[in-house]
Amino acid sequence: QVQLVESGGGLVQPGGSLRLSCAASGFIFSRYSMTWYRQAPGKQREMVASITYGGSSNYLESVKGRFTISRDNGKNTVFLQMNSLKPEDTAVYYCKAAAFLAWGQGTQVTVSS
Repeated sequence: QVQLVESGGGLVQPGGSLRLSCAASGFIFSRYSMTWYRQAPGKQREMVASITYGGSSNYLESVKGRFTISRDNGKNTVFLQMNSLKPEDTAVYYCKAAAFLAWGQGTQVTVSS
């Protein structure tokens, strides 16, 4: 079955950086678009960044120029490089594969001084 395991979150000061990873299994990773979502307390889950199987990417307006999504099809892993982090980026971050319903457990990102 589809499994997604996110990692790399943590506590970081404003302006800092984190790199999230999502290890996928149970499907042919290279054939599917992958998306990072986040959910802050009391808010709806929102799309942060997506990458097609061909490598084209799309971003939430508020993270453009700060976040970069990438993928390594050989390692079945999608990444989210997050720079210039702001307190409003605080959330649990999840990855998801297109066409599948499965979610991982998420990884907590906290941006605070």
